[in-house]
Amino acid sequence: MATPSRESVQVTDSDRFMKLKETFISKYGAPPAFYARAPGRVNLIGEHIDYCGYAVLPMALEQDILAAVTPTQTKLIQLANTDPVYLDYNVHISEVHIDTAKPQWHYYFLCGFKGIQEHFNLIASGMNCVIDGTIPASSGLSSSSALVCCAGLVTMVANQKVLSKVELAEICAKCERYIGTEGGGMDQSISFLAERGTAKLIEFNPLRATNVKLPRGAVFVIANSCREMNKAATAHYNIRVVECRLATKVLAKAKGLDWQKLLKLGELQTELGVSLDTMISTVEQILHPEPYSREEVCQHLGISQEELCSSILSQNTQDVTSFKLYQRAKHVYSEARRVLQFKTVCDETPANALQLLGELMNQSHVSCRDMYECSCPELDQLVDICMQSGAVGSRLTGAGWGGCTVSMVPTNKLDSFLTKVQEVYYKADVQRAALQTHSLFATQPGGGAAVYQEA
Repeated sequence: MATPSRESVQVTDSDRFMKLKETFISKYGAPPAFYARAPGRVNLIGEHIDYCGYAVLPMALEQDILAAVTPTQTKLIQLANTDPVYLDYNVHISEVHIDTAKPQWHYYFLCGFKGIQEHFNLIASGMNCVIDGTIPASSGLSSSSALVCCAGLVTMVANQKVLSKVELAEICAKCERYIGTEGGGMDQSISFLAERGTAKLIEFNPLRATNVKLPRGAVFVIANSCREMNKAATAHYNIRVVECRLATKVLAKAKGLDWQKLLKLGELQTELGVSLDTMISTVEQILHPEPYSREEVCQHLGISQEELCSSILSQNTQDVTSFKLYQRAKHVYSEARRVLQFKTVCDETPANALQLLGELMNQSHVSCRDMYECSCPELDQLVDICMQSGAVGSRLTGAGWGGCTVSMVPTNKLDSFLTKVQEVYYKADVQRAALQTHSLFATQPGGGAAVYQEA
């Protein structure tokens, strides 16, 4: 059973650890008992398909959430953040409450705490904790899930429990739903299962990760559009989850299957036992491109509007009146196919590997923009600029509606690429120019969540 690594750290060798330790001492009067980190991630391909049951292809970033922690006997969780924007928060462990109406930073920590507490049915110890994050918030690089994962990990360690990386990933994926996000588990899985130097194909049911060696001769560059998107604070994300669920049910009913027990487009494919190509044809044959009204969905399924609201729609999608089932299902099945094609190219490394991978990334962006409608003008502009600046492929990454793009750039063009994108996208806008340092960077696959003791 692979558990998160435990390493010793020479705190005095690291400015970041030193600052975190000093902040902790000034706050709580003594040094922390241990540290823990959980990385953010960039999804190279496979957008909005993990919650449909399909494999995705992310890699962990060097950017992460780092926590300094001491367990206490007080039954209080005391949270502080090195960034003054995020206010201190204290709560008794018996009064932990997560408000989905307005997601605050500390609620993500409480999601992780609650997930571990409920898993073990714990009377948890209290803890003093200071958080330091280097992942830009609301950027699509999974800062919120990294905070949930870090909180789950520190709660496990503080209460002297042991879980495997897979168990932690599954608990953290489930408990992030306390904040109202119906995610699919990719972000938490890569945060725990990542290994330095390799991307991962992450598959679900059962959760497993396979190394994907990225081709030589190119690097992945992240560029932040500087338009923020918090998926727990808006309904966009959960509407897509529900549209995929409805598409599954309408298609299953048309195919004479037990539609009530099927929730995910992936489950439907498994049930039918056919290829992704056949699923794409099935969508084209059965669903129509015009949006479906509530009445039409209810008519197809033979249910009342009340049943639709109570058993299929989620809490923050109760007021949605039309659903684009054709577009969403077509995106999911074509994107699931692109993920497998991407992995095949990485495994077989043909001479034109970079060109093939770039084309798959470009197709992914077009599908996210046109079929899933999860892009925005800034992301589309940034993708165009990245392509004109020398990328072989570029796409939005993360939930979309803001956040980041990821581009594959030939190594020999990296410097000119960075210069051009800075000039055209960042320096042309005062607000973006101010954020530029943390907004545009080349990245290597980083390692997964870990626990550190001071050496």
